[in-house]
Amino acid sequence: MSKSEKPLLVLVDGSSYLYRAFHGLPPLVNREGMPTGAVYGVLRMLRKLIEESCPDRVGVIFDAKGKTFRHDLYTEYKANRPPMPDDLRVQIEPLYETIRALGMPMHAIPGVEADDVIGTLAKEGVAAGYQVLISTGDKDMAQLVNDDVRLINTMNNSLLRPDGVHEKFGVKAEQIIDYLALMGDKVDNIPGVPGVGPKTAAKWLNLYQTMDGVIENADQIGGKIGEKLRAALPQLPLSYELATIDCAVKLEFVPDELQMMEEDKEQLLSLYQTLGFNSWLQELQGDQAKTADGQSASGATESKSQPALAGEYELILSLEQLQQWALKLADAELIAFDTETDSLDYMQANLVGMSFAVEPGKAAYLPLAHDYIGAPEQLSLEQALKVLQPILEDPARPKLGHNLKYDQSVLARHGVRLLGIQHDTMLQSYINNSTASRHDLDSLCQLHLNHENIKFTDVAGKGAKQVTFNQVDLAVALDYAAEDADMCLRLHNKLWPRLSSNHRAEKLYCELEVPVLSILSKVERNGVFIDKALLQQQSGELAGKLEQLQAEAFAAANTEFNLDSPKQLQSILFEDLGLPVIRKTPKGQASTAEDVLQELAQDYDLPRIIIEYRSLKKLKSTYTDKLPQQIDPDSQRIHTSYHQAVAATGRLSSSDPNLQNIPIRSEEGRRIRQAFIATPGHTLLAADYSQIELRIMAHLSKDERLCDAFAAGEDIHNATAAEVFSVTRDAVTKDQRRAAKAINFGLIYGMSAFGLAKQLGISRSEAAEYVKLYFERYPGVKAYMESTRVRAHELGYVETLFGRRLYLPEIESRNAQRRQYAERTAINAPMQGTAADIIKRAMLSVDQWIEDSNQAVRMIMQVHDELVFELPIDQLDAVKPEIVRLMSAAADLIVPLEVDANSGDDWDQAH
Repeated sequence: MSKSEKPLLVLVDGSSYLYRAFHGLPPLVNREGMPTGAVYGVLRMLRKLIEESCPDRVGVIFDAKGKTFRHDLYTEYKANRPPMPDDLRVQIEPLYETIRALGMPMHAIPGVEADDVIGTLAKEGVAAGYQVLISTGDKDMAQLVNDDVRLINTMNNSLLRPDGVHEKFGVKAEQIIDYLALMGDKVDNIPGVPGVGPKTAAKWLNLYQTMDGVIENADQIGGKIGEKLRAALPQLPLSYELATIDCAVKLEFVPDELQMMEEDKEQLLSLYQTLGFNSWLQELQGDQAKTADGQSASGATESKSQPALAGEYELILSLEQLQQWALKLADAELIAFDTETDSLDYMQANLVGMSFAVEPGKAAYLPLAHDYIGAPEQLSLEQALKVLQPILEDPARPKLGHNLKYDQSVLARHGVRLLGIQHDTMLQSYINNSTASRHDLDSLCQLHLNHENIKFTDVAGKGAKQVTFNQVDLAVALDYAAEDADMCLRLHNKLWPRLSSNHRAEKLYCELEVPVLSILSKVERNGVFIDKALLQQQSGELAGKLEQLQAEAFAAANTEFNLDSPKQLQSILFEDLGLPVIRKTPKGQASTAEDVLQELAQDYDLPRIIIEYRSLKKLKSTYTDKLPQQIDPDSQRIHTSYHQAVAATGRLSSSDPNLQNIPIRSEEGRRIRQAFIATPGHTLLAADYSQIELRIMAHLSKDERLCDAFAAGEDIHNATAAEVFSVTRDAVTKDQRRAAKAINFGLIYGMSAFGLAKQLGISRSEAAEYVKLYFERYPGVKAYMESTRVRAHELGYVETLFGRRLYLPEIESRNAQRRQYAERTAINAPMQGTAADIIKRAMLSVDQWIEDSNQAVRMIMQVHDELVFELPIDQLDAVKPEIVRLMSAAADLIVPLEVDANSGDDWDQAH
């Protein structure tokens, strides 16, 4: 960064730095679990700025606590802003201390915003002969730009000069205040003119030069926007005053006094050690020493050659040793626990051993079934459980593990009911930040402990030569198994302080996710009965349909080809048949992706045939062929695995088999559901939330018409069609209802007018008109979506009704596609995540009722917004209304939570 002949005064918008660092970096913590990411991010940006700009004077300015003169002007100023996150608040004082220790002049003036202090210093600096550089990400600061004042954006190092202001905003620097006043500011709650965005504001100012000019010509501006302008005229002077940076604040210091001081190295050493900024600590000490946990300033792994965290691990081979450890476990505040087995299938896994840890660095492994030649004598399972079962089944003795649902299921198979599950590090990581990293133990230890765990392949081998754990030598098995318990405890000591510092996250974790873990283990073990013969019959029928589709495809293509080969299909479609190329792959080839084929299928036969072929083939290979092979030989049931820490929004997913992907709308999908049956004398009861995400949208947006329609128990799609098309409820046509349904669901998933047009087979302009009419009739929905977008950009995350937080790392991406996807996610995630939270709350309530009432009811599946139960036929009349009642009461929304419940001999009948 070159310097002018004038001395350089650098003014830093510390508050802008603070929020950018907080949302732009992973959630770093120090050894005690205190959040440090914002401190690190701000300091990194400051160090870089000072190094590159070489200022003669520098001032770092923060907003002070409390109200300012703008709050006196307008009591609603910044009323929409949420309180500062707890994770950020605790970092303020350490940040201030470190900036001062670095010798940087820093100020936070009570009653005055940082913008006004910076504006005043910039004006005084220019008068004193300085060239001024303001480092900020705040667009409001553009009003300060002139020949002697420039802005620098810390995120991309771009400089903003007077000509750049016009290029970026479409107006001159001296028009920025008028521009901001006309647009208003949803974040700061500055009124402005509703509906006026950057383009309209710039257009008016280019026509009329100033806001006063716009006001004088308000009568000349037509349409609805003109009406909105004229309605907003009384508040525009206020908006102008709120948007104006005060450059005449009385300060007790002048720019000349903003001199860099000498660093306080002793204070910095102490702060860097406390905060865990080890790279800067080494830099300060002038050597390569590292602290005990080996963590770098960024909190990331520095090298795979790092020495492993040391541990004292004991192999338990005698009853006396086990009894000594049982005493330790009985006295422990928290027991870290893990099982070793010979299979990943919880229904077939045999217990090979157990490991324990009650303090970091000390753990034990109890082998029970290592049976290789020369293996030492071990305690039997019966001997071990006689000592351990009372502890494992004691709900008053808190247990910790990683993915304890698996361990709970394995122990249940061996007659042990694992109780007292208090913590699970997989769920801690997931609740802290569902998108920041993978949540397996190895990845988390690498990330948070800078420790590389022993891999299973290191002890059991790879590929065809891999052995099961019971064949692993005990000397090797000890370090592997005991390390799992030890590292789980150390990881908990890192993750839990951060999680518990956020009250809503802690409540979600303790009262929802951890209790649901045990219910899912039970649901998995209950399983669902399958009609194997019916599936085999369906497989044969599907094979016949696939042959028929293949023949149709050959006829449509005028040649035979491999329908499963994208390359051959590409050649047939675009070279032989000359179909239009909709999209190309990154390699420049014509795409044959599903959405491309869907578009082509509207006009051509072969793409339609290929779509049907792919769909049926997937059903056959994934379900009708595979499900019979997945029937457990002992229970004769299918047992899926549910995953709590996969979907970022909190929704459960399942695998082996994946029950979430069986289509419900196609005839073939419904036939597969017919193979999920009740055992003799029993029935299946399926209880499904009705339009739950739309109801959550009504609750969050508080839109009057939407809420009224749900409160009245109306068909919401019919009601929407009546609103959008301005007809009475009974005059709505099927096509109108279909369009309204597409709009209702499409908008909450961020569908554009273009997407809606494709789905309904109408023009883009017609679809845009539908969306416009929808928002005019449901203004609360539009306001909610817009405010959510704004909050997401400001905070970097969104939250569900119950405090589940979803971080949006791409929300400020320079890539428009990624940024827009993040914005769509921001709107949908609170609804999808809240729906996920509600059904988990329902599972807790229903399970508790089943336990308390000693009902012969089994919860056997959770699929999207649906719970499926198996129960004796003669209990249906008593059980059904109680389940509906409990599920309906799982959340207190301002609209009713409705549950549709039906029963039948199979899953399809129960819909």
